[in-house]
This record gives sequence, C-alpha cells and structure tokens, in this order.
Amino acid sequence: MARFDEVKDLVMGLEGDFDKFYNKGNQAAGTRVRKGMQDLKTLSQVIRSEVQNMKNEK
Repeated sequence: MARFDEVKDLVMGLEGDFDKFYNKGNQAAGTRVRKGMQDLKTLSQVIRSEVQNMKNEK
C-alpha cells in the first residue's frame, strides 16, 4: 500500500503544474508535467511487477 500512497502523492504534486500548463500556458510547467508523468509510468511498472510477483507466490 505504500506504493499506492506514492502514486497519490505524485499525482497530487503535479496538480499545480497541470493548472499552470493548461490554463496559463506556462511551458516550464509542461516540462515538469512530462517528467512527473514519466516518474508515474516508472512507479506504475514497479507496482505491476510487485503485484505479479505476489500473485505468482500464492
């Protein structure tokens, strides 16, 4: 469950940058959004692997 909390924190941390990029046109915020989404992708893959491993152990 700790990984899930990491996902939530990451998404919530990006909220401001999403607003700045989409509503205010801040290009630097767009860069931060892209980096954050890449981090989310990486974290998601780690979670997928953990779940698969736990499932295979049973």
